[in-house]
Amino acid sequence: MSHQKFMQLAIDEAMKNVISGDGGPFGACIVKDGQVLAVGRNTVLSNHNPTQHAEINAISAATSKLGNHLLSDCIVYSTTEPCPMCFSAIHWSNAKRIVFGTRIEDVAAMGFNELSISNEVMKEKGNSKLIIEAGVEREACLALLKTWQDKQAGNTY
Repeated sequence: MSHQKFMQLAIDEAMKNVISGDGGPFGACIVKDGQVLAVGRNTVLSNHNPTQHAEINAISAATSKLGNHLLSDCIVYSTTEPCPMCFSAIHWSNAKRIVFGTRIEDVAAMGFNELSISNEVMKEKGNSKLIIEAGVEREACLALLKTWQDKQAGNTY
């Protein structure tokens, strides 16, 4: 299993928003048995809907593809640690693993309105069985955030 390959798909999806300005710099990819089920990006700005985070959009596409509300045995890749809403959706979908690059603190430092509840705390408090892998392709995900921040400063989109 190549975490790098699947994380790169999430980064590439997020980069579409960096280029277009249609949403935040966040991407997700859902994989089952080594096969990509879906990729998603944040569409909060373009759809005027605060619930349309990358993970939620990817979950919606993956469950539609499977014809089932459960993502059993799936891995969710996210460029940034899922927020509490997304963590809950991933938990409820019965995915087995979350793999992410940057942490909530990284995007909060950029001014995003983040709740400072880590996935580890949510897992512990909620007695979730999700496996959490943090820091995968962290440098590439930080570079994505930096590119977004630089573009915002230049207001070039």
